[in-house]
Amino acid sequence: MTGRARVHARGRRRDTPPSEPAQPEAARGHPMPPVPRTDPPLSFADLVRRGTAAQQPRQIQPRLQSLTGVRHVAEARPPAGAEATSQPSEELKPASESQESLLRKKRDVGRDYRDFVVNTRQNLVHVRESTKGTQGSPVMLFSNHVRLKSCSQRHLYKYNVIYTPDIEDGRKREALLSELEKLLGNRCIYDGNSLLLPHSLGETKKEVVSKLKNEPVKITFELSRELQTTSPDCLRYYNILFRKMLEKMDLNQIGRNYYNKNKKTEFNEYRLEIWPGYVTSILPYETGLTLCADVSHKLLRMETAYDLISHTREKARGEDAKEKILRKLVGSSVLTKYNNRTYRVDDIIWEMSPSSTFTKSDGSEISFVDYYKERYGTVVTTLNQPLLITKGKWKKSRQDTPHQPIMLVPELCHLTGLTDDMRKDYRMMRDLSTHTRMDPDRRQHKLLTFMDALRKNNTVQKELRDWNLELEEGFLSFSGRTLQDVRIHQGRRMFDNHKADWSKNTREAPLLRAMSLDHWLIVYTKGNYETALTLQQNLQRVTPKMGITVRNAKLLEAADTVQSYIRTLEKHASQKTQMVLCLLPTDNKEIYDGIKRYLCINYPIPSQCVLKRTLDRPKTPVTIATKIALQMNCKLGGALWKVDIGLQNAMFIGIDCFHDIERRRKSVAGFVASIDPDLTRWFSQCIIQESGQELVKGLTTCLYTALKLWSEQNSSPPRSIIVYRDGVGDGQLQALIDQEVKQMESYLENSYRGQKVRLTFIVVKKRINTRFFIEKDGGRLNNPSPGTVIDLKVTRTEWYDFFIVSQSVREGTGTVTPTHYNVIHDTLYLSPDAVQGLTYRLCHMYYNFSGIIRVPAPCHYAHKLAYLVGQSLHQQPHESLSKSLFYL
Repeated sequence: MTGRARVHARGRRRDTPPSEPAQPEAARGHPMPPVPRTDPPLSFADLVRRGTAAQQPRQIQPRLQSLTGVRHVAEARPPAGAEATSQPSEELKPASESQESLLRKKRDVGRDYRDFVVNTRQNLVHVRESTKGTQGSPVMLFSNHVRLKSCSQRHLYKYNVIYTPDIEDGRKREALLSELEKLLGNRCIYDGNSLLLPHSLGETKKEVVSKLKNEPVKITFELSRELQTTSPDCLRYYNILFRKMLEKMDLNQIGRNYYNKNKKTEFNEYRLEIWPGYVTSILPYETGLTLCADVSHKLLRMETAYDLISHTREKARGEDAKEKILRKLVGSSVLTKYNNRTYRVDDIIWEMSPSSTFTKSDGSEISFVDYYKERYGTVVTTLNQPLLITKGKWKKSRQDTPHQPIMLVPELCHLTGLTDDMRKDYRMMRDLSTHTRMDPDRRQHKLLTFMDALRKNNTVQKELRDWNLELEEGFLSFSGRTLQDVRIHQGRRMFDNHKADWSKNTREAPLLRAMSLDHWLIVYTKGNYETALTLQQNLQRVTPKMGITVRNAKLLEAADTVQSYIRTLEKHASQKTQMVLCLLPTDNKEIYDGIKRYLCINYPIPSQCVLKRTLDRPKTPVTIATKIALQMNCKLGGALWKVDIGLQNAMFIGIDCFHDIERRRKSVAGFVASIDPDLTRWFSQCIIQESGQELVKGLTTCLYTALKLWSEQNSSPPRSIIVYRDGVGDGQLQALIDQEVKQMESYLENSYRGQKVRLTFIVVKKRINTRFFIEKDGGRLNNPSPGTVIDLKVTRTEWYDFFIVSQSVREGTGTVTPTHYNVIHDTLYLSPDAVQGLTYRLCHMYYNFSGIIRVPAPCHYAHKLAYLVGQSLHQQPHESLSKSLFYL
């Protein structure tokens, strides 16, 4: 299936005998554990009904009070307890009484951010002196970072704050501290657990007694440490301080970012509005502390969840109304404007309404209607509406923590984001993109306006002066390097002046390894015979130049149901069938998933799904047929092109995890490994894990099979293994080293004691806010060229890291996003030039796009594999497909 179609279809010595790697424990005669089934869990509504069968709605209790009113207080630890018990009165609550208020009996008050203390570079002896490369043409770059200077060398003082008895409500904790201005002064930053002061309290331990509702509360201040103003441990406090300053600029916090609702743009025709805003962070780099700022947009629909429920009911007028409402709402994100928070809808409980009551933490009962009126001054006008349920904030780093349900009133929930139908509206998407898609010059202008507003705001400047901080004028600029073009080898042809796009070259010359298509099926629905026949003819028209022989397919008609497709395939598919192409009339995810499950698990045959409307586009039938032919060739085991990697006898591995945030299913880790030196053959395997689990525990089994296949293909094991690991946050680096790196390193040491197989492990990060620009003639800013490398100024002294701008963006269509790479383990001793050049060349080896992509090919292959299994298959694909790119 084409990438676009998949998006619509949802919601990588000759004389000695081969050296075979040692089998992991599970493969040496011990039975492998069965693959867990990933059936959808019981809905929240079912869990609630299970516990309320003998109870009235009024018995449902919320959890403890929240910290909603204290936005600059750091988030508390996640809740404890089971997701679903037989007593829903202890697990449901109104949205404002959030999980941040749960018991914090074991607060980690002295916690440091792990990513700031994990010095991965200290163990890499070959780059202790320098992590800077030299290859490439120098280029002057501008960034979206502003240096944050400290105007004083005075120390700051961090105190842990302990309340006896413990106070759960963050607002009450901060209110008690605000009464101690004589002791603390008017300059302090409180994160909910600890306090940063510009002066000492004079004692390492200070105790004071205050009162809360006439009850005494002892507050203990314990000196944790003295800090330099540039210490990494100050960063959390500086970020809290900066968020306070943004609030004083009348910006509203939604999630982690801040938006200006007073400057929103309304699209009444589409019933949408866009709030402009900013994402900011203060982090330490080689130049010191910097403020990274980027433009952000929040898209809201002028429609509440209750509006959607009402409209769907009116149109349905039948028994299936509830089912249609569930399909439209579950998985969507909503914004509650009374507290500017976003939630994901997980279910609907029809038996409850805003008139239902719950018990507050002080023991009193109150209805949802009265609660919102008293707490926020918000009036709920419709009483006969159901309540929405959300599982609460989902964080992949907290997969071991049970999630506590939250109750929401539909009338107060504003829908956010775009529906699939909206995305199909070309005119609407074009109009929205004029506001949200910014070229470098326009983006920089917006950021300069933002920085100017910061400097002119007296309140902001006073806060900075109070902490002896100052924002420098202008954004950071420095020198980068642009690597030379990578030469593409396709059969006997070579081309390197491709400008990041060699699609024309690909379709006009024989492929590196072309596969003939002799026995294949085309399955179409009623009325689409001509479309299917035309597609076959176009494929036969474009493939001869590429060296592919396509014989006539067996054309089969099926009804537009999963059962009909499967019955047709059961009747006509055989062991000779090389490929099944399904022509889908709509982007029905249920049908797509059913076809893929059958052809990837039950009766494994490489398959290609194509949407009819894709083929109906005017003036593009040949282009589309070419892309489909290339995809099918890859799925059959063919190869399109190769590049000179520059590293001999090396295996490349990509690892990525897919987390189904919408349906909260099991997480899927995708493992993809090259099994030939040219990176044209790939082995793939999935590991199905608990929901939200990021770190992978079963890597030795995957590595064993990959090395065995490599040895069968190449007569000897690889000399080195280079792993590109996507999806890991900075705070998980130490855990990654302790778990995944250790798994692989230990396995290699035990399996190849006589032959040293070296291991390099690189963390890939795509979701970053750093941007780079170059200045063109006339002073206008533009995107850097593909192959631009940045390894100074905005890199970290503790890491062996760098940025690469690999892909190309058409001028005027947006700002390119660089990719960040961090080498955390390297027994191959790759120099900066070697690892940077190697990484950039791998960005040319993704066979689903005749151009350069953002990440190395094995990394993106692992993502595609994990996505297909996590979204559609929900269990392991058949083993016979493991050596083909069936997931493209």
